[in-house]
Amino acid sequence: MAERLKNQASAYLRQHAGNPVDWWPFGDAAFDEARRRDVPVFISIGYAACHWCHVMAHESFEDPEIADFLNEHFVSIKVDREERPDVDSAYMAATQALTGQGGWPMSVFALPDGRTYYAGTYFPPQQLQGTPSFRQVLEAVSSAWRDRRPDVEQSAAQIAEHLASGQLANARLLGTIDGAGLPDTAEHAEAAARALSSAVEVLEGAEDTDFGGFGGAPKFPPSPLLRFLLAHSGSGAPTAPAAAGLAARTLTAMALGALFDQVEGGFARYTVDRRWQVPHFEKMLYDNAQLLRVYAQWARSAEDPDHRALALRVTRETAHWLDLRLRLPGGAYASSLDADTQVDGSRVEGATYVFTRAELTAALGAGNPALDLLDTDADDGASHRLPGSTLRLAAVPDEAQARSWEHARQVLAKVRSSRPQPDRDEKVVAGWNGLAVAGLADAAAVLADNGVPEPRILESAQAAAEYLLAVHRKDGILYRVSNHGSAQGIEGLMEDYAGVAEGLFALYAVTGEPRWHTEAQALVAAAAERFLASGALSDTAAQSAQVRHAQGGTSSASPLDDAVPSGTALFAGVLLTSASYGGPARHRALAEQLLFHVLRAAPAAPQAVGWAMSVQQALIDGPRELAVTGSDPDAVAALLAAGRSAGGPSLVIAHGRPEGVPLLEGRNTEVPALAYVCRGMACKQPVSTAEELRAQLRPEAPAG
Repeated sequence: MAERLKNQASAYLRQHAGNPVDWWPFGDAAFDEARRRDVPVFISIGYAACHWCHVMAHESFEDPEIADFLNEHFVSIKVDREERPDVDSAYMAATQALTGQGGWPMSVFALPDGRTYYAGTYFPPQQLQGTPSFRQVLEAVSSAWRDRRPDVEQSAAQIAEHLASGQLANARLLGTIDGAGLPDTAEHAEAAARALSSAVEVLEGAEDTDFGGFGGAPKFPPSPLLRFLLAHSGSGAPTAPAAAGLAARTLTAMALGALFDQVEGGFARYTVDRRWQVPHFEKMLYDNAQLLRVYAQWARSAEDPDHRALALRVTRETAHWLDLRLRLPGGAYASSLDADTQVDGSRVEGATYVFTRAELTAALGAGNPALDLLDTDADDGASHRLPGSTLRLAAVPDEAQARSWEHARQVLAKVRSSRPQPDRDEKVVAGWNGLAVAGLADAAAVLADNGVPEPRILESAQAAAEYLLAVHRKDGILYRVSNHGSAQGIEGLMEDYAGVAEGLFALYAVTGEPRWHTEAQALVAAAAERFLASGALSDTAAQSAQVRHAQGGTSSASPLDDAVPSGTALFAGVLLTSASYGGPARHRALAEQLLFHVLRAAPAAPQAVGWAMSVQQALIDGPRELAVTGSDPDAVAALLAAGRSAGGPSLVIAHGRPEGVPLLEGRNTEVPALAYVCRGMACKQPVSTAEELRAQLRPEAPAG
C-alpha cells in the first residue's frame, strides 16, 4: 500500500513502505487528495532511530484493521522529523499546545489545509492507564470531522491562532534586521557582557551538583551551552572561573558515564536517569558532531593532566566512531544509529552495548584491574529491562588506569563486534554534516603531532566537505538531504547553509586551503540572500503552504536552540566569521542584530540560547583574528599550535596562500614565521615566537 515511500531519501519513510497503511510523503499532493475525498489528514512524525516509533509502528501501523480504518477515513502522511524539521516544529508546537507535552512518535490530525485539530504522541493498541487506544482516537477524531465539523473548524482556528502568537513572539524577539548594525557603544558592550555573566550565574543555580549537567531525568547533553561555557571561561570576565567549572564538571560526568560509549566511542542521545547511567541508546550525528568539537576545545583548556587526557581520549574515540559507524561511501556521514537491535526477530533496546558481570569477567579475566575501574554501584540496568549493565567509569583514570582500560575496551570491542548491530539511517543531512566537518577539523588539530593535524581525521573532514559541495549543491542551491549520493527533497534550511559554512570555515582554519574559505563565504552570501527578506528572518527559503496555515498564516525564524543550534545562532556565527576574514562589513552588522535577543534571553533562559551566547562572546572578544605567514613550515606550525592553544574557540585563524583571504593579504612571507593578532582587521605588532604570541592572546577583562 505504501509504494510512495519506497524510494524516499529517508530510511524512516522507507521503513514504512511495507505497511498496510496507504502512506503519503508530506506535500501538496497528499493534502489535495484529502480535499478531494473530503477527509481529514493523519500526520505521523518520527525518525529512524526512535524506539517508541518502532513500537507504535509494530502495534498499530502493521495491524490490517487499523490500516483499513486509516485508509478509509483519512489521508495518512508519514514525516521524518530530521528531513523536515520545519514540519516537525509546527506540529510539535500544536501538540504541546493541546497536550502540554511533546515527543515522538507524534500523531497529528489536521484539516486538508494543514491546520491541526487534535494531536498526541504515542497511542497504545489498547487503552492503558487513562490513555485511549489508537483505534479509539481514530474513531473519535473521525466522528468529530463527520458529525461536528463546525467544532472541528473552530478548534483548528484557535490552535492556529495560538501558534501564530508564538511566531509573532519570535519575530519580536529578533526584531527588524536591516544590516545597518547596532550603535557600537561601550554601553551596549557592557550590557552584553553583563547578560552573559548573568547567564553563568543562572546556570550555577540550575546545575545538578550531585551528578553534573543541568536539570533532572531525562538528561541530555547541553552541547551548544557547553560551547558557550568554554568560550566564556577564557574571556577574563569575573564569571569565567565559574563557567570553566560548570563546563568541566558536565564534560567529566558525561565522559565517565554511559552516555559515552566506553568501548567504541560516540555519545547516545540522552540518559533516562540523572546519573548518566542508562542511555537511550540511539546515537545521532548531530550530537556527536557537536560534542566532538566541544571535547576537542576542552582538551586545550583543561588544566589537570588527567582531565586533559580524558578529553583527548573522548575526542579521538568519537572521531573514530564517526568513521567506523556513520561514514558512508563518498565520505558523508549517516544521520543515526537505531536505539534497538534485532535479536531473534525482536527489537531489544541496548542489546549491542550492555554486558553482564559474567560476560565482562569471561572476556577480561577474573581479577583484571580494568574491572575495578567500572562503576557498578546502584546499577539500575535491570530496572530498565536491559539485558545487562551499561559500562561506566567510576572516576577520572590516571595514566596507568587509562592504559588498562584502553586494553580492556579493545577486548570488549571484539566481543561486541560479533553481536547484532543496530540499523543505520543513511540519510545525509547537510547541516549536520557541516557540523561534523567542523568537529573533525578541530579534532585533527588538537590531536596533531608536532603541529601536523592528525591525517586520518583531517582526511575524513575533507571528504565530507567535498561530498557536500559535489552532491548537495546544485545551481547555487544547497539541498538538505541526500541518499546514496543523490540530493532529494527540499532546499536546505538556514541551519543547513550556516552549518555547512561553519564546517568549511573550520576546515580552512586547520588546512589553510583558500578553497574552503571561498566556498564558505559563498554559502554565507547565499544564506543572507535567501533567508532575509524585508527585514525579517526565516528558517526556510520556501515555506510549505500547509505549515504556514498550521501556524496561523505567520512565520518567523526561531532563535532558540534545540538538539542542534538554532539556524539563527548558526547564521550569526558564520556572518561574524565571514566579516572577520575580511568579508563584507554588512555581515558583522547583521550578526550583531541577530544576537540582540541574547541581552534578554541569556539571563532568562540560557539553556535555550547557548550557541548564540557563544557567538556573542566572540563578538565581545572582537573576535580576535590570527594571521600566520612565513617560509618555514615548521615555524609556521609552531605558531599556529600556540595560537590554537591560547586563543580559545572564538579565535579566527588564517594561514596558507592568501588567495581571496583579505586577512592574509599584504603580510610578510619572507621570514621563517610571523603571527599577527588583530581585531577588526587592526593588528598588533607581529611576533615570531610562541611565547610572544601567547602573551598577546591572553584574555583581557571586558568592559563592565
